[in-house]
Amino acid sequence: MKIAILGTRGIPNNYGGFEQNAENLSVYWVKKGHEVVVYNPDEHPYKGKEWNGVKIKHVFSKESKFGIGGIFVYDFLCLKDAVKQNFDIILNLGYVPSALFFYLKKKTRAKFVTNMDGLECKRSKWNSILKKFIKFCEKRAVYLSDYLIADNPGIKDYYVKNYKLKNITFIPYGARLFDNPNMDFLREFDLEPYSYYMLVSRLEPENNIEMILDGYILSKNKEPFIVVGGLRNKYAKYLLRKYKNIESIRFVGGIYNYEKLSSLRWYSKLYFHGHSVGGTNPSLLEAMASNSYIVAHDNPFNRYVLGEEAFYFKTPEDIAKIIKKYTDEFRDVFIQKNRRKIKEIYNWNRVSAEYLKVFKSLCEEG
Repeated sequence: MKIAILGTRGIPNNYGGFEQNAENLSVYWVKKGHEVVVYNPDEHPYKGKEWNGVKIKHVFSKESKFGIGGIFVYDFLCLKDAVKQNFDIILNLGYVPSALFFYLKKKTRAKFVTNMDGLECKRSKWNSILKKFIKFCEKRAVYLSDYLIADNPGIKDYYVKNYKLKNITFIPYGARLFDNPNMDFLREFDLEPYSYYMLVSRLEPENNIEMILDGYILSKNKEPFIVVGGLRNKYAKYLLRKYKNIESIRFVGGIYNYEKLSSLRWYSKLYFHGHSVGGTNPSLLEAMASNSYIVAHDNPFNRYVLGEEAFYFKTPEDIAKIIKKYTDEFRDVFIQKNRRKIKEIYNWNRVSAEYLKVFKSLCEEG
């Protein structure tokens, strides 16, 4: 098959979950003999036309200059080009704002498959007007796609319930089991093994970072708390201001070195995951694969992935209580069971193969 992947900030990944997804899926599909093209914004630092056998097409974006306007232009230009290229499958990772341009579907025989991501219209960072716009894009994606992918059963349930769909299936993200922690990475941050807390997240309100940090402060614990995530957006700057006088809270920016980030997760005392509307979050799977002892926001998405192998919170007081009453008692059991889930369910080869099953079925339908 000839497959296009749209909707990311490009590969190799230096941004987030969709980019990680595109990176792993595309390489696997190429190894299975398929031709894969990933569309990259022209601002991506990788300028090559091929990466690990995957073809790269660079498209005008200039998001750094034009902001959200650049994203609109980028999504339109990617889709405009893709419908001319005789693809069998056009995989759209996300639908905002790309679904606005799904009318271009009539110009191609390619099947449109859309990964619906999380419940975008419920993210607290959007105002009421943007939420209505996102809902509009959601409806277009549902009705104009040939098939939908949900990365969490809770996301699938939402679309089945609200749109009475049958052309949707659950395929999760994947992760690689990590087995080679390097304690030397801790020295860069002046940390001691199992003597610090951490979280990895885009610094956005719906990821409950403020709740986690407020709970940490309530606990009166003085062991370092490491916050990993980009620091450029408005909410990140708010958090920096709010906690600037708390020396033990350290905002270290984004970390994209897999071994470094995984080692930090491995040696953390507790790893906090606050995502609440994003389905199955890739950073959570990576934490599970890196032997993290996890404390997660209590919602159906996180509970589906973690089950009983985590501690859960809904309030800052819950966080404080978990930190104060910390015990190693469940560490080994939680870690081993979560690693087994990565091996058996959230395995990139299995995930990539599931996508191919969907694609082949659609192509056979004609």
